Amino acid sequence: MCPGKRMDQPSPDVLHYKDKQLVSSLHLQLNLLRKEGVLTDVVLCSEDTELPCHRNVLAASSPYFHAMFCSTFQESSQPRVVLKGISAEALRAVLDYVYTGAVSITAELVLPLMQTSSMLQYGRLFEACSTFLQTQLGVENCLGMMRLAEALHCASLRERACEVAARCFPALTASDDFPGLSLAELTDMLGDDRLCAGEEQVFETMLTWIQHDLLGRRGSLHDLFRRLRLRHIHPTYLFQFVASHPLVQASPPCAELIEAVQRLLFSMDAAPCPGAMEEAWDSPRRDSCREALVLVGGRKNGRQTSRETLLYDSASEQWQGLAKLPVRLYRASCAYVQGVLYVLGGLVVSAASNKTGTPTDAVYTLSLKTNQWRAGEPMLAPHYAHQSVSSLHFLFTLGGVTPDGQLSGAVERYNTMFSQWEGMAPMPNPVLHPAVAAHDQRIYVFGGEDAEQNPVRMIQVYHMVRNLWCKIETRMVKNVCAPAAVIEDKIYIVGGYTRRMIAYDTKANRFVKCQNMKDRRMHHSATVINNKLYVTGGRYITNQDVIEDSDGFDCYDPTSDTWSSKGKLPHRLFDHCSVPLICVSSKFLT
Repeated sequence: MCPGKRMDQPSPDVLHYKDKQLVSSLHLQLNLLRKEGVLTDVVLCSEDTELPCHRNVLAASSPYFHAMFCSTFQESSQPRVVLKGISAEALRAVLDYVYTGAVSITAELVLPLMQTSSMLQYGRLFEACSTFLQTQLGVENCLGMMRLAEALHCASLRERACEVAARCFPALTASDDFPGLSLAELTDMLGDDRLCAGEEQVFETMLTWIQHDLLGRRGSLHDLFRRLRLRHIHPTYLFQFVASHPLVQASPPCAELIEAVQRLLFSMDAAPCPGAMEEAWDSPRRDSCREALVLVGGRKNGRQTSRETLLYDSASEQWQGLAKLPVRLYRASCAYVQGVLYVLGGLVVSAASNKTGTPTDAVYTLSLKTNQWRAGEPMLAPHYAHQSVSSLHFLFTLGGVTPDGQLSGAVERYNTMFSQWEGMAPMPNPVLHPAVAAHDQRIYVFGGEDAEQNPVRMIQVYHMVRNLWCKIETRMVKNVCAPAAVIEDKIYIVGGYTRRMIAYDTKANRFVKCQNMKDRRMHHSATVINNKLYVTGGRYITNQDVIEDSDGFDCYDPTSDTWSSKGKLPHRLFDHCSVPLICVSSKFLT
């Protein structure tokens, strides 16, 4: 019996053996044969250089050489093949790559190597050259790289160069190469969803490019103008600077687009128009925009009314402070329109008392560009504990409490373009602490409580264009001190002395049950950024029915119907405001 073999162990019928060392050393041995000129059967010639090779190796490595040597082409039997338009150094590098699988790509070699690998159909080597060039990309050479990529038909390099150009657009427009862009190049760039620039800057850039060669380029305005996201230009700038520019006025297609935008804005119709208007009435450049969450005011650590303004950058997941409110405001409301944060009304509280306050009609605005608070146009009347929402360039304030302590159903609308307030149709049933959200030209007011603090089981819907209210009785609504937030066509009502969250489907006119929160929450805020719902602070009821202040920071993902913790707020906070900001670029977002 053979040692090490048991009698009861069956003998295999087949032994599958793989010599990994042979496979790994085969290329090395072939390369040695090539360098020694052994069994080589063809010489590749470039410039004054002759490089002996093996036809079978070349044919196996490239479709180009396979077609050359495995067909009736005359090169299939010629001992010498001259490759025109290829540098000797690049050809030598390609052959080293073919026989060893390795090559050293340098700045001096990359372009001829890329051209050679493209011609000889070595796709992976071609992409390796593209990868090297991508590492060298910067604002100073991205335009040249875009043109090189076009000439070489290199999609990966072109995509990366376009991305750099979009991200560095402000610096790129100041470069010496920018005026020399072709119309097609500039049109593609301005249409890029990743363009890191405000639409006002896009407009000014296209004017600068046209004025560099006014006679030759003025006819290109309409093609460029269609790349503007007109909906996201502030109306004041749109009508005072864009619409009044002589080039725009001299172009009938551009003037028609401006008129269409004007009709939509003044009719408050948020739906896009068909035809040419559809492109101009587009979403923001989402890939270059950054969404941030801002918290304003509230009661800090259960004691003091806060003046703080906190910004949360969802990309870095960091909190940072912005300029403080000029005064301490309690139960004010907030809204965001065209890059400006509005804080409206509330109770002005002194640092000394911090218990009582004076109702105010004051409005304060904050721009991230300046990080400074300014006084805005006051509301028509003082009120606090009211709600505010925005639509296009309009702000709406609803309800709240009047200076004499009465529950108010008043609705005021503010036109940010003309800085004018006007009274609108009042709510049918004044309520306190409802959940309020704006969607599709309508404002939805869910629940709340009446003057006797009884829950109101009703949805009140305001049609912005018609200035009319309607009411929907429903047993599904019983929320007090609960915020609402919109994601697509659903309005989420979050908590309100309960863990429950429900979503109202505005299209189907029905409620959908969502995953509960972990705590019974009230006096908190809910804001949507990046299509996720963020709930901040508030107060919660413990298992022992004790009310505690919260520094919680939780996130709800509607795609998975799940909650997750995002850590904690810088401090405990309730009765605060929260709004989403969409920033093209800001020193506060890094």
